[in-house]
Amino acid sequence: MNVTIIGAGLGGLTLARVLHIHGIPSTVYEAEASPTARAQGGMLDIHEENGQPALQAAELTDEFRDLVLEGREATRILAPDGTVLFDDDSERGRPEVLRGELRRILLESLPAGTVRWGHKVSGVRALGDGRHEVTFADATTVTTTLLVGADGAWSRVRPLLSDATPAYIGRSFVETYLFDADTRHPATAKAVGGGALFALEPGKGIQAHRESGGTLHTYVALTESQEWFAGIDFTDSAAAAARIAGEFDGWAPELTALITDGETPPVLRTLNALPVEHRWDRVPGVTLLGDAAHLAAPNGEGANLAMYDGAELGKAVAAHPDDLEAALTTYEQALFPRSAEAAADGDELHDLMFGPDAPQGLLGLFTGGQE
Repeated sequence: MNVTIIGAGLGGLTLARVLHIHGIPSTVYEAEASPTARAQGGMLDIHEENGQPALQAAELTDEFRDLVLEGREATRILAPDGTVLFDDDSERGRPEVLRGELRRILLESLPAGTVRWGHKVSGVRALGDGRHEVTFADATTVTTTLLVGADGAWSRVRPLLSDATPAYIGRSFVETYLFDADTRHPATAKAVGGGALFALEPGKGIQAHRESGGTLHTYVALTESQEWFAGIDFTDSAAAAARIAGEFDGWAPELTALITDGETPPVLRTLNALPVEHRWDRVPGVTLLGDAAHLAAPNGEGANLAMYDGAELGKAVAAHPDDLEAALTTYEQALFPRSAEAAADGDELHDLMFGPDAPQGLLGLFTGGQE
């Protein structure tokens, strides 16, 4: 048996690593041309209940600990005028690491040749008896005994199992960066502090995180239609930044500088989600993990759940090496309620952060109702 995994994200790589530990070969097909083809996003807080056990199953706990950026669990909430409403630098069992570094240690833990770069899937079809044929953009094909869709929001594998497609949640993020902020943007660096910053009003907010050194990574949230965002020319970086910053007129300049002084072009990140209770009937020889299975509103759980999915699937296959259907049934029976709960929590968190009483809801979450 060789397990075919589509997508070299954290979930797919965790699956490949756990399978490797148990002596089960796998091949990961990834559309990107190389491990460095694009930036891998920002900080991830790795949770005690899912991300950390997944890394333990992958036997990478020590390597993970070496990546932890100390102090990045600090959290502060600011009012739009810059007033500090909440400031806490305590640790909550969710150490922060850079996503790209976490992906690197997973890639380095796999045998050479496990990941096949530059393989973009163009089609997948069932052949019967649990086998599937995957066709790539270069017209090459592979036939599978176990096919795993770890290929994200717009999974090409998902249609084998489900008719569901992601839908816009009514909100988007705009991503910006400041570099060497302690020297070049000291007021903004001071406002962000050592970890995460939330500055919120109903329907919108500025969220930033200190990464390594003086890098400040920002996600500006706006509750607007896709048509509204389509009216902004993101190919004109200065005009786009000014348009987005205009939605925060009157806010403290050290906060709006996260938008106006951005040193990379602002990038629109449209937020989509699958139905909270997304599930499917058992289809022989194929399953999903991560965003392909349970794309949800961002709530800090996505990467953790993807890795946990990968670890749990790998362990299930290892426990039933001669009965793949038993392995997939075991995996999916636990997957569905777990992912539904996390998706519902994500919706609730967005209501707390961007609902009509923002930022009071988030303050209450951190203080237990004691503001």
